[in-house]
Amino acid sequence: MTLYLLDLFGVAVFAVSGALRAGQKQMDLFGVLVIAVITAIGGGTVRDVLLGKQPIFWISDVTYLSVILLAAVITVAYGHFREPPRGALLTADAFGLAVFTVIGAQAAAQAAVPVPIVVIMGTITGVVGGVMRDVLCAEVPLILRREIYATASIAGGVVYILLIQLFPGNPGATIIPVAIVFILRLVAIRFDVHIPSFSPRRGK
Repeated sequence: MTLYLLDLFGVAVFAVSGALRAGQKQMDLFGVLVIAVITAIGGGTVRDVLLGKQPIFWISDVTYLSVILLAAVITVAYGHFREPPRGALLTADAFGLAVFTVIGAQAAAQAAVPVPIVVIMGTITGVVGGVMRDVLCAEVPLILRREIYATASIAGGVVYILLIQLFPGNPGATIIPVAIVFILRLVAIRFDVHIPSFSPRRGK
């Protein structure tokens, strides 16, 4: 139940992120809602499709759509009166990434797929919604920049796999990977840590 509530919180945070990005692009209300929905459930939808899970999670539980709608509407209303707190949103986004990563890895593990696929599905759940958001908003996706974002998600997926194999049934197997992704992302934001960029050598 706790993980489910955290999942709903992550959905709300990503919906807010999508709504704000759509607002920056001066989209109408429908555009804001579309971007909010895609950001919030895009990764989980791709995961369920790839795993062949039916029905897809937000079809079987419409609470997800209700949370997205509420979060987007509140964001639009709030944005009319005050500037959204960027720092708080980045922190919440990092938490959403952490929760989504573990939920995606957990879903893949329950589907009994190979270990590398568990890590990949966790990463897909965490980052693909943001990729769709950035593409639709005509921006270079965050994971293709130097940000430590997908890297943090991959690390969390790997730790999750190790823990469920070493300590099956232990709640720490869920809590610790969430904490690791969250802390890695916050440290990257706080200290401006980036992955080295690739720049091919040019001839003289």
